[in-house]
Amino acid sequence: MITQPAAWLSSALCGFMLFLSMGSACAADVKPCQPDKLAVRYPGLVGKTIQVGQDGVSLPYSYHDPSNPDRLLGADTDYARVVFACIGVPVTFQVGAWSGLLPAVASGRIDVMWDDLYYTPERAQKVDYVLYGTASDSAILRKGNPKNIQSLADLCGVRAVAGLGTVEALLLVSLNQKCTQAGKPPIDIITYQDRPSAWQMIETNRADIVLSSSAMAVAATAERPNMETGFNFLPDVKVGVAIAKGRTELEQAIADGMGATLATGQVAKIYTSYKLDPKLLLPPEILTK
Repeated sequence: MITQPAAWLSSALCGFMLFLSMGSACAADVKPCQPDKLAVRYPGLVGKTIQVGQDGVSLPYSYHDPSNPDRLLGADTDYARVVFACIGVPVTFQVGAWSGLLPAVASGRIDVMWDDLYYTPERAQKVDYVLYGTASDSAILRKGNPKNIQSLADLCGVRAVAGLGTVEALLLVSLNQKCTQAGKPPIDIITYQDRPSAWQMIETNRADIVLSSSAMAVAATAERPNMETGFNFLPDVKVGVAIAKGRTELEQAIADGMGATLATGQVAKIYTSYKLDPKLLLPPEILTK
Protein backbone atom coordinates (compact mmCIF):
# COMPACT_ATOMS: atom_id res chain seq x y z
CA MET A 1 0.00 0.00 0.00
CA ILE A 2 1.37 3.42 -0.93
CA THR A 3 0.64 6.16 1.57
CA GLN A 4 1.50 9.82 1.41
CA PRO A 5 1.17 11.92 4.59
CA ALA A 6 -0.41 15.34 4.34
CA ALA A 7 2.17 18.06 3.74
CA TRP A 8 1.57 19.67 7.12
CA LEU A 9 2.36 16.48 9.04
CA SER A 10 6.12 16.65 9.43
CA SER A 11 6.52 14.11 12.18
CA ALA A 12 4.75 11.14 13.70
CA LEU A 13 4.91 12.84 17.09
CA CYS A 14 2.99 15.84 15.82
CA GLY A 15 0.28 13.61 14.40
CA PHE A 16 0.04 11.71 17.67
CA MET A 17 -0.30 14.92 19.66
CA LEU A 18 -2.97 16.20 17.31
CA PHE A 19 -4.87 12.96 17.73
CA LEU A 20 -4.78 13.23 21.51
CA SER A 21 -5.53 16.91 21.88
CA MET A 22 -7.50 17.91 18.80
CA GLY A 23 -5.86 21.26 19.48
CA SER A 24 -3.01 23.42 18.34
CA ALA A 25 -0.06 21.59 19.89
CA CYS A 26 1.68 21.31 16.52
CA ALA A 27 0.62 24.64 15.09
CA ALA A 28 4.12 25.32 13.77
CA ASP A 29 3.84 22.29 11.46
CA VAL A 30 0.32 23.00 10.24
CA LYS A 31 -0.37 25.00 7.10
CA PRO A 32 -2.89 27.56 8.34
CA CYS A 33 -6.08 28.36 6.51
CA GLN A 34 -5.27 31.01 3.90
CA PRO A 35 -8.21 31.16 1.49
CA ASP A 36 -6.83 34.39 0.02
CA LYS A 37 -3.69 32.46 -1.05
CA LEU A 38 -5.55 29.97 -3.26
CA ALA A 39 -3.80 31.10 -6.46
CA VAL A 40 -0.39 30.56 -4.85
CA ARG A 41 -1.03 27.34 -2.99
CA TYR A 42 -3.43 25.53 -5.35
CA PRO A 43 -3.48 27.39 -8.69
CA GLY A 44 -5.31 24.58 -10.47
CA LEU A 45 -8.34 25.11 -8.22
CA VAL A 46 -8.77 28.81 -9.05
CA GLY A 47 -12.19 29.44 -10.56
CA LYS A 48 -13.44 25.97 -9.61
CA THR A 49 -16.51 25.03 -7.60
CA ILE A 50 -16.05 21.63 -5.97
CA GLN A 51 -18.99 19.24 -6.18
CA VAL A 52 -19.31 17.06 -3.08
CA GLY A 53 -21.46 13.96 -3.36
CA GLN A 54 -23.65 12.95 -0.41
CA ASP A 55 -26.86 10.96 -0.02
CA GLY A 56 -28.60 13.27 2.47
CA VAL A 57 -30.11 10.37 4.47
CA SER A 58 -27.15 9.27 6.59
CA LEU A 59 -27.84 10.84 9.99
CA PRO A 60 -25.62 12.04 11.70
CA TYR A 61 -23.20 12.39 8.76
CA SER A 62 -25.41 13.86 6.03
CA TYR A 63 -29.12 14.68 6.19
CA HIS A 64 -31.63 17.31 5.14
CA ASP A 65 -32.35 20.15 7.56
CA PRO A 66 -35.93 19.54 8.83
CA SER A 67 -36.59 23.29 8.79
CA ASN A 68 -35.06 23.78 5.32
CA PRO A 69 -35.04 20.60 3.18
CA ASP A 70 -32.84 22.26 0.56
CA ARG A 71 -29.97 22.53 3.05
CA LEU A 72 -27.80 19.63 4.15
CA LEU A 73 -26.56 19.18 7.70
CA GLY A 74 -24.34 16.56 9.30
CA ALA A 75 -20.82 15.93 10.55
CA ASP A 76 -19.46 15.13 7.08
CA THR A 77 -21.34 18.03 5.51
CA ASP A 78 -20.03 20.55 8.03
CA TYR A 79 -16.51 19.12 7.89
CA ALA A 80 -16.52 19.56 4.11
CA ARG A 81 -17.75 23.14 4.44
CA VAL A 82 -15.00 24.21 6.84
CA VAL A 83 -12.28 22.46 4.84
CA PHE A 84 -13.20 24.09 1.55
CA ALA A 85 -13.66 27.45 3.26
CA CYS A 86 -10.13 26.98 4.62
CA ILE A 87 -8.83 26.22 1.12
CA GLY A 88 -10.74 29.12 -0.44
CA VAL A 89 -12.79 27.12 -2.95
CA PRO A 90 -16.61 27.28 -3.25
CA VAL A 91 -18.43 24.00 -2.68
CA THR A 92 -21.82 22.62 -3.71
CA PHE A 93 -23.46 19.38 -2.60
CA GLN A 94 -24.81 16.91 -5.12
CA VAL A 95 -27.36 14.56 -3.55
CA GLY A 96 -27.79 11.07 -4.95
CA ALA A 97 -28.12 7.43 -3.96
CA TRP A 98 -25.16 6.41 -1.81
CA SER A 99 -24.29 3.47 -4.07
CA GLY A 100 -23.95 5.79 -7.08
CA LEU A 101 -21.63 8.36 -5.51
CA LEU A 102 -18.37 6.43 -5.79
CA PRO A 103 -18.88 5.62 -9.50
CA ALA A 104 -19.74 9.30 -10.04
CA VAL A 105 -16.38 10.31 -8.55
CA ALA A 106 -14.44 7.71 -10.55
CA SER A 107 -16.05 8.89 -13.80
CA GLY A 108 -15.56 12.60 -13.05
CA ARG A 109 -19.25 13.52 -12.74
CA ILE A 110 -18.61 14.87 -9.23
CA ASP A 111 -15.34 15.86 -7.58
CA VAL A 112 -15.45 14.03 -4.25
CA MET A 113 -17.58 11.66 -2.19
CA TRP A 114 -17.67 12.76 1.45
CA ASP A 115 -20.29 10.55 3.10
CA ASP A 116 -19.13 8.02 5.73
CA LEU A 117 -17.13 6.11 3.12
CA TYR A 118 -15.07 3.19 4.41
CA TYR A 119 -11.66 2.54 2.93
CA THR A 120 -11.12 -0.80 1.18
CA PRO A 121 -8.24 -1.80 -1.13
CA GLU A 122 -10.81 -2.70 -3.79
CA ARG A 123 -12.31 0.79 -3.77
CA ALA A 124 -8.84 2.32 -3.76
CA GLN A 125 -8.17 0.70 -7.13
CA LYS A 126 -10.77 3.06 -8.60
CA VAL A 127 -10.38 6.23 -6.52
CA ASP A 128 -7.88 7.85 -4.19
CA TYR A 129 -8.64 8.55 -0.54
CA VAL A 130 -7.91 11.22 2.00
CA LEU A 131 -8.47 9.41 5.29
CA TYR A 132 -9.67 11.43 8.27
CA GLY A 133 -11.12 9.06 10.87
CA THR A 134 -12.22 5.67 12.07
CA ALA A 135 -15.60 4.04 12.58
CA SER A 136 -17.21 0.76 13.59
CA ASP A 137 -20.38 -1.11 12.67
CA SER A 138 -23.36 -2.25 14.71
CA ALA A 139 -26.40 -4.44 14.23
CA ILE A 140 -29.86 -2.87 14.21
CA LEU A 141 -32.57 -5.23 15.47
CA ARG A 142 -36.25 -5.26 16.32
CA LYS A 143 -36.93 -4.26 19.92
CA GLY A 144 -36.28 -7.18 22.22
CA ASN A 145 -34.21 -9.04 19.60
CA PRO A 146 -36.86 -11.74 19.00
CA LYS A 147 -34.50 -13.82 16.82
CA ASN A 148 -31.80 -13.72 19.54
CA ILE A 149 -29.10 -12.55 17.11
CA GLN A 150 -25.98 -12.04 19.23
CA SER A 151 -23.22 -12.05 16.62
CA LEU A 152 -22.45 -12.43 12.93
CA ALA A 153 -22.35 -16.20 13.51
CA ASP A 154 -26.11 -16.13 14.17
CA LEU A 155 -27.13 -14.81 10.74
CA CYS A 156 -27.72 -18.15 8.98
CA GLY A 157 -31.42 -18.39 8.15
CA VAL A 158 -32.31 -14.79 9.01
CA ARG A 159 -33.33 -11.83 6.85
CA ALA A 160 -30.37 -9.46 6.80
CA VAL A 161 -30.23 -6.00 5.22
CA ALA A 162 -27.26 -3.94 4.00
CA GLY A 163 -26.76 -1.04 1.62
CA LEU A 164 -26.13 -1.70 -2.05
CA GLY A 165 -22.41 -1.54 -2.79
CA THR A 166 -21.40 -1.34 0.88
CA VAL A 167 -18.80 -3.25 2.85
CA GLU A 168 -21.66 -4.77 4.84
CA ALA A 169 -23.31 -6.19 1.71
CA LEU A 170 -20.06 -7.91 0.72
CA LEU A 171 -19.74 -9.22 4.26
CA LEU A 172 -23.19 -10.80 4.07
CA VAL A 173 -22.27 -12.59 0.84
CA SER A 174 -19.17 -14.01 2.51
CA LEU A 175 -21.09 -15.07 5.61
CA ASN A 176 -23.77 -16.69 3.46
CA GLN A 177 -21.15 -18.85 1.77
CA LYS A 178 -20.03 -20.07 5.19
CA CYS A 179 -23.63 -20.88 6.11
CA THR A 180 -24.20 -23.02 3.03
CA GLN A 181 -20.81 -24.72 3.37
CA ALA A 182 -21.73 -25.68 6.93
CA GLY A 183 -25.10 -27.07 5.82
CA LYS A 184 -27.02 -24.30 7.57
CA PRO A 185 -29.95 -22.29 6.16
CA PRO A 186 -28.82 -19.45 3.87
CA ILE A 187 -29.05 -15.80 4.77
CA ASP A 188 -31.89 -13.98 3.04
CA ILE A 189 -29.83 -11.00 1.85
CA ILE A 190 -31.72 -7.79 1.13
CA THR A 191 -30.06 -4.63 -0.20
CA TYR A 192 -31.40 -1.11 0.03
CA GLN A 193 -30.80 2.09 -1.92
CA ASP A 194 -31.49 4.48 0.97
CA ARG A 195 -31.25 4.04 4.72
CA PRO A 196 -34.82 5.05 5.67
CA SER A 197 -36.11 2.09 3.66
CA ALA A 198 -33.82 -0.20 5.68
CA TRP A 199 -35.21 1.08 8.97
CA GLN A 200 -38.75 0.53 7.66
CA MET A 201 -37.95 -3.11 6.88
CA ILE A 202 -37.09 -3.68 10.53
CA GLU A 203 -40.07 -1.70 11.80
CA THR A 204 -42.53 -3.61 9.60
CA ASN A 205 -40.95 -7.01 10.32
CA ARG A 206 -39.78 -7.55 6.74
CA ALA A 207 -36.21 -8.02 7.97
CA ASP A 208 -34.50 -9.25 11.13
CA ILE A 209 -31.29 -7.25 11.13
CA VAL A 210 -29.66 -4.28 9.41
CA LEU A 211 -25.87 -3.94 9.31
CA SER A 212 -24.87 -0.29 9.54
CA SER A 213 -22.29 2.09 10.94
CA SER A 214 -22.50 2.40 14.73
CA ALA A 215 -23.17 6.14 14.69
CA MET A 216 -26.06 5.74 12.27
CA ALA A 217 -27.39 2.81 14.30
CA VAL A 218 -27.48 4.96 17.42
CA ALA A 219 -29.17 7.84 15.57
CA ALA A 220 -31.75 5.58 13.91
CA THR A 221 -32.74 3.66 17.04
CA ALA A 222 -33.00 6.85 19.09
CA GLU A 223 -35.86 7.97 16.82
CA ARG A 224 -37.62 4.59 16.52
CA PRO A 225 -38.86 2.96 19.74
CA ASN A 226 -39.41 -0.48 18.17
CA MET A 227 -35.76 -0.83 17.11
CA GLU A 228 -32.60 -1.35 19.15
CA THR A 229 -28.85 -1.41 18.62
CA GLY A 230 -27.22 -4.82 18.95
CA PHE A 231 -23.69 -6.18 18.79
CA ASN A 232 -20.73 -4.33 17.32
CA PHE A 233 -18.41 -5.57 14.57
CA LEU A 234 -15.80 -4.26 12.09
CA PRO A 235 -14.00 -2.13 14.70
CA ASP A 236 -11.63 0.67 13.67
CA VAL A 237 -12.56 0.82 10.00
CA LYS A 238 -10.83 3.75 8.29
CA VAL A 239 -13.08 6.44 6.82
CA GLY A 240 -12.16 8.93 4.12
CA VAL A 241 -13.02 11.19 1.23
CA ALA A 242 -12.91 9.67 -2.27
CA ILE A 243 -11.31 11.64 -5.11
CA ALA A 244 -10.75 10.65 -8.74
CA LYS A 245 -7.27 9.32 -9.43
CA GLY A 246 -4.82 11.85 -10.79
CA ARG A 247 -6.29 14.86 -9.00
CA THR A 248 -3.29 15.25 -6.73
CA GLU A 249 -3.66 18.99 -6.17
CA LEU A 250 -7.22 18.59 -4.92
CA GLU A 251 -6.15 15.70 -2.70
CA GLN A 252 -3.36 17.74 -1.14
CA ALA A 253 -5.61 20.78 -0.68
CA ILE A 254 -8.21 18.67 1.15
CA ALA A 255 -5.55 17.05 3.33
CA ASP A 256 -4.08 20.47 4.17
CA GLY A 257 -7.52 21.87 4.96
CA MET A 258 -8.30 18.90 7.17
CA GLY A 259 -5.02 19.34 9.01
CA ALA A 260 -5.58 23.04 9.60
CA THR A 261 -9.17 22.73 10.82
CA LEU A 262 -8.31 19.70 12.95
CA ALA A 263 -5.49 21.58 14.66
CA THR A 264 -7.69 24.56 15.56
CA GLY A 265 -10.33 22.34 17.14
CA GLN A 266 -13.04 23.22 14.59
CA VAL A 267 -13.60 19.62 13.60
CA ALA A 268 -13.75 18.35 17.16
CA LYS A 269 -16.51 20.90 17.81
CA ILE A 270 -18.40 19.68 14.74
CA TYR A 271 -18.18 16.07 15.90
CA THR A 272 -19.26 16.96 19.42
CA SER A 273 -22.26 18.90 18.10
CA TYR A 274 -23.47 15.74 16.33
CA LYS A 275 -22.76 13.55 19.39
CA LEU A 276 -19.76 11.88 17.75
CA ASP A 277 -16.57 11.18 19.68
CA PRO A 278 -13.72 13.47 18.51
CA LYS A 279 -11.33 10.61 19.30
CA LEU A 280 -12.59 9.03 16.06
CA LEU A 281 -10.75 11.76 14.14
CA LEU A 282 -7.31 11.07 12.71
CA PRO A 283 -4.67 13.27 11.10
CA PRO A 284 -5.36 13.22 7.34
CA GLU A 285 -3.53 10.74 5.15
CA ILE A 286 -3.59 10.43 1.37
CA LEU A 287 -3.87 6.86 0.08
CA THR A 288 -3.47 6.05 -3.60
CA LYS A 289 -3.75 2.27 -3.27
